[in-house]
Amino acid sequence: MADPDKTPRPAPSTPPDAPWSVFGVPRQPLWVWMIALLALFGLRDLWVTGTQVQAIPYSEFVRQLKDDQLQSLRIGGSYIEGELKTATADGRTRVVTTRVDPALVRELEPYAVRYEGIVENTLLRDLLSWIVPAVVLFGLWTLLGRRLAQQGGLGGMLSVGKSRARVHGETEIPVRFDDVAGVDEAKAELRESVDFLKSPQAWGRLGARMPKGVLLVGPPGTGKTLLARAMAGEAGVPFFSITGSEFVEMFVGVGAARVRDLFEQARAAAPCIIFIDELDALGGARGLGGLAGGHDEKEQTLNQLLAEMDGFDASLGVVILGATNRPEVLDAALLRAGRFDRQVLVDRPDRLGRAAILRVHLRQVRVAPGVDAGEVAALTPGFAGADLANLVNEAALGATRRGAAAVEAADFTVAIERIVAGLEKRQRVMNAPERRRVAVHECGHAIVAMSLPDTDPVHKISIIPRGIGALGYTLQRPTEDRYLATRGELEHRMAVLMGGRAAEQVVLGEISTGASDDLAKVTDIAHDMVTRHGMAAALGQVVFERTRTPFLSHGNGGPPDRAFGDATADAIDAAVRDLVDGAYEQALALLQQRRELLDRMAGELLAHETLDESALAGFVEQARRAGLGGP
Repeated sequence: MADPDKTPRPAPSTPPDAPWSVFGVPRQPLWVWMIALLALFGLRDLWVTGTQVQAIPYSEFVRQLKDDQLQSLRIGGSYIEGELKTATADGRTRVVTTRVDPALVRELEPYAVRYEGIVENTLLRDLLSWIVPAVVLFGLWTLLGRRLAQQGGLGGMLSVGKSRARVHGETEIPVRFDDVAGVDEAKAELRESVDFLKSPQAWGRLGARMPKGVLLVGPPGTGKTLLARAMAGEAGVPFFSITGSEFVEMFVGVGAARVRDLFEQARAAAPCIIFIDELDALGGARGLGGLAGGHDEKEQTLNQLLAEMDGFDASLGVVILGATNRPEVLDAALLRAGRFDRQVLVDRPDRLGRAAILRVHLRQVRVAPGVDAGEVAALTPGFAGADLANLVNEAALGATRRGAAAVEAADFTVAIERIVAGLEKRQRVMNAPERRRVAVHECGHAIVAMSLPDTDPVHKISIIPRGIGALGYTLQRPTEDRYLATRGELEHRMAVLMGGRAAEQVVLGEISTGASDDLAKVTDIAHDMVTRHGMAAALGQVVFERTRTPFLSHGNGGPPDRAFGDATADAIDAAVRDLVDGAYEQALALLQQRRELLDRMAGELLAHETLDESALAGFVEQARRAGLGGP
């Protein structure tokens, strides 16, 4: 049995909620200390007043002085204290009086008047003169500090190093994978990370580890941010969302501090997801903005991000999601294995994907029974998810504008024209010769497109001005997605573009400036055919230019290095010129054969301003029956 005297006794502990103390005195609010201080000064004043002996008027003091009743004096700034030679009747031997100005005393002595001095009590004034300014300054400092800490920026001196990530709780994100369509491959990649967060033991039974980082790469508007939110909603874990530009400030070291704070919060909330949108604003390749190895705030922030991604354990359940549409500018150290282990491409959807996206957005609007999402998707090649959402909204606005009960297929056609060609400008009035030239020009495009194989079908032609500088337009929409193009298809595409200028030459005998945009597009196609695709017989199967972004090229975004001589450059120019001239001659020959059809179609377009697909098909059929050499 242990000796109770030798048993160690635990030291008395302070309750966790007890306030700290100084010299055994518990901490008190500020107002308590102020009251105590005022009471102390009041007691001092009472003590000083109580110790004064027989305060007498100054006139009495002067009389006693003249009568030689005072033995000694002590003179202060406001008081005069004297000791009497003979005690008074009540036994007092000391007197005190308040001083009066000597000049005033000389004026009062001739008169039998009783006078005395008064000492003003300035205690309260003295206290307020230094207490009130101190309290006001302290209050302003506290208020300013709290407000600046909330707003951040230049005033974020109290929290400038805190992360600005928006934290969403486990149940605050309603988006799920079912709400994301058209990117099935990307969803399958992210589902694995979600399953790993939900059941890490099952996925780690063979020693596998969860990828630390997943980088979503794709053009703007393809749904990268929506995929990240859907992943967080499916996983049911905290979601830290921030953009790359929110890390970097004008103060040195702020970005690195915010990165550290973000990862500390993520470790405390694990399992969780960190989503950094527009990663290229933070993770750009180092040394491109100036001399390599420069000391830059953005580089410090990136270095801290690299260190943090290396430093945390993947078993904690922290997944880092990044999104960018400029992967070519990212630093190589950020893309290596162990940081962003996976790079998921979120590309523009194909026809089936566009139809699935349209079905998701069509749930939000009232659609007529005859609207088919697949048919609308066929008219929207190259549209991303955001473009399709905008298309549905524009169609709904158009149906509302005309007072319809539901959105019909024609509303989607109008919305596509509005997005692709721009707004109609009916107030822009052209004179009769210009109007006829525009009609001939657009009909030339349409006839050449309908005459050649492997070209996109013509959906509509119009001479109603649209957008910026477009006096008319020919709308071609492909029926299927294409990923490759043959030499013949490219030549036919160039001939369609040259059809407008060729029609002006055939009908009007003179060309105009209306084909400037067509010429630019034709030249670009011909130049790519020669320099990038090896489609010039005279130059052989050689690539003279590579696809290069301005961010990774030498000379800080300058033109690419030329790896050929002047003779080859002359040959390239000649080959490009031959392709463009060949396309023009082909269009000119087709339109000369179909001159009567061109005149008829131009006249009808002048009368109605717009010809749709059915009207164009009727013209083609009439031409074939009449043997006019129609398409």
